[in-house]
Amino acid sequence: MNKLIKTMKLLLIALLVSMSNTSCQDKYPDLEDGLYAEFVTNKGTMVAKLFYDKVPVMVANFVGLAEGTHPKLDDSLKGKPFYNGVTFHRVMDKFMIQGGDPTGTGTGSAGYKFFSEFDTDLSHDKAGILSMANSGGLDTNGSQFFITEIPKQNLDAFYADGSLKNCGAPRVSCHSVFGELVKGIEVQDTISNVKVTPGSNKPIEDVVIQQLNIIRKGKDAKAFDAAKVFTEQEPLLPQKLKDLEVKAQEILKEKAKEAANNFKKANADIPGEVKEFPTGLVMIIEANPNGVTPKPSDQVLIDCTGLFEDGRFFFSTMESDAKRYDQFNEDAAKQGAYQPFAMPYNESATLVPGFREAMLNMNVGDKARIFVPGYLGYGASGRGPVPPNANLIFDLVIVSIK
Repeated sequence: MNKLIKTMKLLLIALLVSMSNTSCQDKYPDLEDGLYAEFVTNKGTMVAKLFYDKVPVMVANFVGLAEGTHPKLDDSLKGKPFYNGVTFHRVMDKFMIQGGDPTGTGTGSAGYKFFSEFDTDLSHDKAGILSMANSGGLDTNGSQFFITEIPKQNLDAFYADGSLKNCGAPRVSCHSVFGELVKGIEVQDTISNVKVTPGSNKPIEDVVIQQLNIIRKGKDAKAFDAAKVFTEQEPLLPQKLKDLEVKAQEILKEKAKEAANNFKKANADIPGEVKEFPTGLVMIIEANPNGVTPKPSDQVLIDCTGLFEDGRFFFSTMESDAKRYDQFNEDAAKQGAYQPFAMPYNESATLVPGFREAMLNMNVGDKARIFVPGYLGYGASGRGPVPPNANLIFDLVIVSIK
């Protein structure tokens, strides 16, 4: 009997959801086929298109919560529209509005966390972008989301060249875009401008999501089964990210090949032999005919100057080069900055991979100008003045064996 009653309740809920969705669809006859979320708030109504074809798990999570069908919900929450009655607990003018926390404190959730899902076609590149809030890293998504008021591409999980950030590193923002507003952008602006408690971003008067309705238009959207998609595809997200990383690396390598060819053309008048390596390193080396090959047990003294691929200077151990590029620093000179540095002549040398590879292909007295592709340089993290994935050029000399 209890099982029968429970089944009848679920059927009733499904019927009510269906009736609600039909009503919403009639309300927006101009919407093209797709999956949408209608945010009915006490400040007005917004409608967002959901990118279920590009980030199906993110959309399945949101839809499953909105309709109370999410497989990870506690039994006490199943069958209930999770977002109805939830507030926008954090609003920041010229940034975003954030909601999805049933406690309204910013620390609440639906009781579970899951892995991130990204698509490089999706970016926080405009107002009205719907994206997942998280507490850092790749596996802290839950029920909270935000809607941008202005472009915020620093929140993307990837750089402009399509390469992925090191999302697991501290203070690196990586958020999953899964929709964008197609109606009610002015409502987002209104909410972002409400008065907040001094010293916080919490509205003084609650901004409430009275209803969050999912609208399905067209055959594909109507066939989207949020619970099934989340159950089947969420465990695959770590591998999906790895595949995306591999694809991004392939793109970087292709771009680096083009940059390497440009490097060779631009430096065709430099004396020396051009050497190209399978890794992507390119060297123009002027060999010392009497140069001694250091042993792996040796330490060598190295002078070098670092340039970006467009010729801009960023570092040198040589006073003459620092002056030539108008970057000489008197204080640095007094502290001994302009002098060769010592490195072991083996794979343990604490150098970026491309620089180390070049060093190990040089003898004492050799001079070289080298092209180091970004993935053999400071990589996705960058360092100091070097931005992520920057291709670099180094002029280097092995001065002597220490």
